[in-house]
Amino acid sequence: MIIVSGHLTVAPEQRAAYLADCVAVVRQARATAGCREFAICADPLDPGRIVVFERWDSREAVEAFRGDGPGEEQQVAILDASVEEHEVASTRSLTS
Repeated sequence: MIIVSGHLTVAPEQRAAYLADCVAVVRQARATAGCREFAICADPLDPGRIVVFERWDSREAVEAFRGDGPGEEQQVAILDASVEEHEVASTRSLTS
């Protein structure tokens, strides 16, 4: 399993528009084979921070979906980013 996690920073006044522009991407990701979870959400404490969390069956699934990454318009809005990919060897459910 691959987990992609981290955050993006945008100007606080641009965050709502950035997230609205991501709705189609989230829908597309969730409909993609190998996607277990895909979320891009507003941080409740920092008005310019966007939290990124994804779970994928494999690196091939991530790469097939991701392509070249964010579009130019979205890339321009990102002031800073810290996003990492983690390869998970095992998991344990915390819910029944």
